Amino acid sequence: MRLSTPPFAPADTDVTDVDFLASTYYTEGDPHALWTHLRAHEPVHHFTPSDGREPFWVVTRHADVSRVLKDHSVFSSRRGTMLCIIDLSMPDIASDQMMPDTDPPRHGQLRDPLNRVMTPRAVAAQEETIRGIVREMLEPALDGEVFDLAQAALMFPMAFTGSMMGLPRETWDRMSRLTTMTIAYDDPEYMEKAPKPTLRQAHHELFSFFSDEIARRDRTDPGDDLIGILLRMSLEGEPLTERQIMLNCYSLLLGANVTTPHVVSTTALAMAEHPDQFRAIQENPQLRGTAMEELLRWSSPASHFMRYATADVELGGRTIRAGDPVSVWLGSANRDERVFKDPFTFDVARRPNRHIAFGVGPHYCIGSGLARLALRLFLDEFAERVEKVELAGEPVHLASNFVAGFKHLPVRLTPRAGTAPARSFAAAGAVA
Repeated sequence: MRLSTPPFAPADTDVTDVDFLASTYYTEGDPHALWTHLRAHEPVHHFTPSDGREPFWVVTRHADVSRVLKDHSVFSSRRGTMLCIIDLSMPDIASDQMMPDTDPPRHGQLRDPLNRVMTPRAVAAQEETIRGIVREMLEPALDGEVFDLAQAALMFPMAFTGSMMGLPRETWDRMSRLTTMTIAYDDPEYMEKAPKPTLRQAHHELFSFFSDEIARRDRTDPGDDLIGILLRMSLEGEPLTERQIMLNCYSLLLGANVTTPHVVSTTALAMAEHPDQFRAIQENPQLRGTAMEELLRWSSPASHFMRYATADVELGGRTIRAGDPVSVWLGSANRDERVFKDPFTFDVARRPNRHIAFGVGPHYCIGSGLARLALRLFLDEFAERVEKVELAGEPVHLASNFVAGFKHLPVRLTPRAGTAPARSFAAAGAVA
């Protein structure tokens, strides 16, 4: 998604011709201009797709987005949480089975056992592994040649999430591509024949893999990784079914793989476009904590989430009827002028920073601690090992209405004097 800034052209704010479902709009259009217009004039907008699919609401202000995400009693997740090629009126096969597609208390029953692997202590234990992964990812870029950081970053979360899930390393490349196919099914570089067959193929391969992985585990001693925990879990007194385990494996892998890489790419792009901000975090390491939060706000890698109204409700001066689909746009909320001073200014020292890049409420990202650690380590290594960042070509955005991401980011990195060689993934302990 284009990370555009004002001034916006009038043509960029014409709501009548915008298709909120079309992935190409987020690569070729100007969503930030549109969202700015909607926040000011129609913060709760009703959109009717031209192809006959079910209409839905578009919510763009920070306060309204937060209210929808927090109030599960009125805005339910049980019918799905993403816009996609499938009609919103279709039933959700993962309802009440997959953690994102549940409401409390069932949501907590699925989430709480996994949370124990995501405690600060457990996450901190991954630091050495992730730092090694970051160094190895950056090493090829430090020879002064043009380097496609976006392509390298696509494997970044897979390298540590794959280990935490206990997935064989030889599967990581394909798993990374498959998860991207699920949210960029009509991107020419990921589409196989057509959008719907691409989505079906990705789902088929991922679920077949997880089925095989479950079958090879010893149920009496399935291991201490995330899949092992799912195999030991129970829901309402009964062990999880194979289908429930597969769905939640899919959810965990998707959540890590399709968002984190794009914050990495946004970091490099932001430092190239704002060299003064890059110098600030190079010279003042204490700024890196606020810089990381600003990068999360700036990138907002998960563009939207879906909810469904369970009762008639007033929001932003409009009446949403029971059963209506409601989309909330995090990228818009994180540029809301009512919450952020100069929201289109990239400021590594920004305080306060009430971004909701990880969501808010009961569905707050379960992997946020791990993602923050990974991004902090990337920012540390990038600031310490790179003297200068230059764009070496046009960034190419991923065609997706769900992820604000990059598929190509050609950069030229100038290494800082005395940069040490990287350690390998294996030396860092990242091999499953």
